Amino acid sequence: MITTLHIKNIGIIEDINIDLNEGLNVFTGETGAGKTLIIDSLAIIAGGRFSKEMIRKGESNSFVELCMYEPNHESAIEGNIIVSREININGKNMCKINGRMVTVNELKEFMGQFIEIHGQQDNQKLLDKQTHLEYLDGFAGDKLFKLKSSYKRIYNEYREIEKELKANYGDDKERERKLDLLKYQLTEIENANLKVEEENELTEKRSKIMNSEKIYQNLNEASQLIEDNNIDSLSSAIRALEKIEMLDDKYEKASSGLKNMYYEIQEISRDIANYCKEIYFDEEERNYVEERLDYIYTLKRKYGNNIEEILEYQEQISKEIKHIENLEEYNNELKTKMQNKESQMNEIAMAMHNLRIKSGKEMSEKINNILAELEMKNAKISVHIELGEEYKETGMDNIEFFIKTNLGEDEKSLIKIASGGEMSRIMLAIKSVLAKTDNIETMIFDEIDTGISGKAANAVANLLSEIGYTSVTTSNKTKHQVLCISHLPNIAAIADHNYFISKKTENERTKTYIKHLEEKEVIEEIARISSGKINEVTMQYASELRKKKVS
Repeated sequence: MITTLHIKNIGIIEDINIDLNEGLNVFTGETGAGKTLIIDSLAIIAGGRFSKEMIRKGESNSFVELCMYEPNHESAIEGNIIVSREININGKNMCKINGRMVTVNELKEFMGQFIEIHGQQDNQKLLDKQTHLEYLDGFAGDKLFKLKSSYKRIYNEYREIEKELKANYGDDKERERKLDLLKYQLTEIENANLKVEEENELTEKRSKIMNSEKIYQNLNEASQLIEDNNIDSLSSAIRALEKIEMLDDKYEKASSGLKNMYYEIQEISRDIANYCKEIYFDEEERNYVEERLDYIYTLKRKYGNNIEEILEYQEQISKEIKHIENLEEYNNELKTKMQNKESQMNEIAMAMHNLRIKSGKEMSEKINNILAELEMKNAKISVHIELGEEYKETGMDNIEFFIKTNLGEDEKSLIKIASGGEMSRIMLAIKSVLAKTDNIETMIFDEIDTGISGKAANAVANLLSEIGYTSVTTSNKTKHQVLCISHLPNIAAIADHNYFISKKTENERTKTYIKHLEEKEVIEEIARISSGKINEVTMQYASELRKKKVS
């Protein structure tokens, strides 16, 4: 159970420590004093969501820490477990269990073993069929838990086989469809008879064809200019220099250089003449090149960014075709295994179904008895359990709570009918029944008394007290720990421990204070919340209420 709660910088709470006790702990106080912030803090330390707006104005972080006494838990150090969570204004979390850092999810999973918080918003859980299943299975206990564990193990194996079959095209129609597609793609690529450098060669050829006339004109002009002027001029210049080259070395050197230039220009002239001969324009060839490039582009759009990738894809699908064609025998083995798993699941699911029907009747009866105590005498809860055809992680059952709130009416889905006040009492009745079967030691209720008064308020008070004395391990009156925010004097009067929450303004800042009340102060607080005044009449009324406390 929780022994100490430390809260710092959450809302108007600056820094408070609360020593908690076993049994029923009731928190009362002024409106807006911070009662709900205490529940919010417990939700935060339990791994719940946190908004940066909850950090006290002007502070950079919030901090929640609690100590639990759990002598039999493996995490306990000398019986104690210390859990903390610090949240900074930048959104960063630091969660610790006995000094070891953990994630928020790990914190949530760990704290789920010890505390359960029921706030006003949790009534919405009753509008979820999945919650109905969880409540029923929780009531059914260990026998169903063992069946569910066996079923889930087989179900997971079944899903793995199902996944493998899907990956292996275990569905005949799917396999044939895939084969047809792959074979079509393979044929299309094979018929193209692609070559790695083909696209570059075709692109170059297309460029030449598209520019052939321009190329021919400029090559021919260059050839003519060389022939018409330069060659003859150079030849004449060489003959002139030959006549004087023996007179001086420099004339010989000039003559030799000019001859080299002459031979080089002659060679270039022959090359250009040859280039001219190569140039031609063939309309039919141009059409072929264009069509071939278009076809390659189409294949690239489908199968790869270039010819190399297309050919790699060709090899890949060729292997995949062979793989699929050889899968039939293996898939048949998987289908046989799948049928065996279905048979096993059917057997366990039917056992779960029968146990749920039995547990559903017992649970409904117990809840209805409590609802009668809670002044809902004509209300009748029933658990509808239908065996479906679909394999689910939790079995094959579809489970939903139905209720009849008045005599002479037909029962209807709880999701559609219950009012807010009724929801609070129904949830309390369910929690009361489940408290006798679950292992949660600390149950937290935030204003469970919403929408109730009179006899119903007395009944709620008695029920909370009973939950505080419900044991999951022995028939003796060993206390659970129940924490409850309340506005009702009936609940405050029956508490084992009462806490008063107030607020004060100091230095223009509002702060929350909490006090564990002595017996005289308890009577005064009951008187205050019963009528808003403390006088002789209200004190007498409070004393009478307090005498009814379960001892």
